Order: sequence, then structure tokens, then C-alpha cells
Amino acid sequence: MQNISIKDIAKLAGVSVATVSRVINNNGRFSEATRKKVEQVIQDTGYETNYSAKNLRMNRSDTIGILIPDISNFFFAEITKLLEDQLFTHGYSVIICNTAHDDTREKNYLKTLASKGIDGLIVISGSAKFTFEHTNIQKNIPYVCVDRQPEENDETIFISSDHFDGGYQATTTLFRAQCKNPVIAIGTFDTPSMQDRLRGFKQALQTQRVNTDDWGHVFKLSAPENIEQDLVDYLQRHPDTDGIFAVNDSVALKLQQVLRTIGRAVPEDIKLIGFDNSPTDQYVTPTLSSVAQNNEQLATQAVHYLLGLINQTERPGQDIIIPVSLRLRDTTRR
Repeated sequence: MQNISIKDIAKLAGVSVATVSRVINNNGRFSEATRKKVEQVIQDTGYETNYSAKNLRMNRSDTIGILIPDISNFFFAEITKLLEDQLFTHGYSVIICNTAHDDTREKNYLKTLASKGIDGLIVISGSAKFTFEHTNIQKNIPYVCVDRQPEENDETIFISSDHFDGGYQATTTLFRAQCKNPVIAIGTFDTPSMQDRLRGFKQALQTQRVNTDDWGHVFKLSAPENIEQDLVDYLQRHPDTDGIFAVNDSVALKLQQVLRTIGRAVPEDIKLIGFDNSPTDQYVTPTLSSVAQNNEQLATQAVHYLLGLINQTERPGQDIIIPVSLRLRDTTRR
């Protein structure tokens, strides 16, 4: 059937044009039987709604923007995939922008997304000092922030894993594996998630009555390419180190390789635990213990609250913290 109109659908279904419109837009009152009848006629005739015209009238694009700092990072890549999958089921297309941890690129992408008329925005910022200048965007775009909260902004819906508890659980695991002198391997302290993991680490030390006044338990990484020399130098200064909490799995896997190279056995000489529960953790030898973030729940909550803002059923200014869990494997074996 060619050039079929909404009037044709109404006639074939035996209902009014207004009822067909309500069914198509899922808005207003109609019975389940009516919905099925109208949808069956639409399917049988191949009728397609002119969404562009409809969205223009409704001032909607059915498009969501996602800002991420590093598409090659396992955590960010998986979160993005989960977000895209869930938004698709709600009828939204997605524009993904990889900022590469670049503040200028991030700001330019924000302007570009605003110009595209997106309905909402999910921000996973790569900036150490994230200042989301939302007021500079002409259109008032609903947004939520995942894993990174803007500075001095209490109007954000912020969704994050419990990084403090993750650091605490990881360090407690090392103590339970009979470590006496665990350390944290960390490269930067300038993001809230890393600061929280460090605080969790220190809290676990205090629980075990270990002095945290000095920085002797902090193994500071200078750069990825220097990790081997950094570790050798640190172990020379602190030869009694018997456990390492690496703030992410990428660091943990590199440390595991270096420890093997310098003749320090894992877990016999040094226990090791990471953070993120990357797929690789199960396939290295020995298998890597790690703290797992609930990425599916992070994505689910981000989509839920963003759609709530779009539909005005949620209010800004909320913090949603998602629990983490342990995945214990061979590197923390007693």
C-alpha cells in the first residue's frame, strides 16, 4: 500500500485519528486491545511515522550525546556500550564523543552536541578539574555525570561506583592474605575516584593500626613507560613490601609482568590486587584479583535518571553511589 496516511490507519483499525496518534506517541488513554489493533494495522501496512516532522513539532531529536575520555579503556568502553544498548531500547540514537582526556576537545564537543539539538547528555569527563560550563550552552540540555563530578556544582545528578569502599576492600583483602606491609600503586591523585581509592586504602591501614602519617605505603608511579624502574627503585627502598593494591587493572597487569621479570613471585613473595575486573584478569598467570564495578548498574542508573530529567520526573542535585564487589583469584592466594 503506497502513501498510506494516519487517516488510512484509523479507518482500517476502526478507531479515530486521535486514537491512532495517541497509540503512536504512547500518550493518553486507550485500551490494550486498541493498542494491539492499531499496531497490527501499522505492521501490516508498513506505515512509518514521519519522526523528523513529529520531533520538530515536539522540539525533540531522540538523540543522546555521550562524552567519554578514552574509548580504548575497558571501563569506559564497556560503560559506553551498555549506555548505547539501553538508550536504543528507549528509542534513542547516540552520538559518542571521545575527548582523549583533552579539556579543549571536551568543550568543543559540548558545543557541537548542543548545536545538534540533543535531548540529553551523559558526561564521563576525562578532565582532572572538571568544570562543566553548562550555562554557556544556549539550549538547556538535561545531563547526568558518571564517575566524575563537576567542581562546585550541586545541580548535577552524579552516578559513581563506591571507590572508597573499593580501596578499603582491596587493602583488607591483602591483610587477610597475611600481608604485613601493603602499598598502593597510584599514578595520579587529581581525580575524585583516585582520591577515594587512596582514602579507602588508608582507612584499611588505620583499621589494622598501621601508621599512615608518612607516605611510605604509597608507591607513586611517574609514567607508564617508567613502571619497571619505578618498581625496582621502590622495592629497594621498601624491601619488606609484601602486597600491592594497584588502582586499576592496567597498572596491576604491568606490575605483575615486572615482578616476574625481577624474580619476585606472585603471590608467594608479593600479593597483588587491581581495580576494574578487566576480562584479561582471568587469563593471565597467575589470575589477577580485582575490585569489580557494577558497570551494568552504572549504565542503568545513568539512563534512568537522564530520562527522568528529560521527562521532568527527576530532580537534579542527587548522588547515586553503586556498590562494588571483589573478584578474588590467584594473586591474593595465601
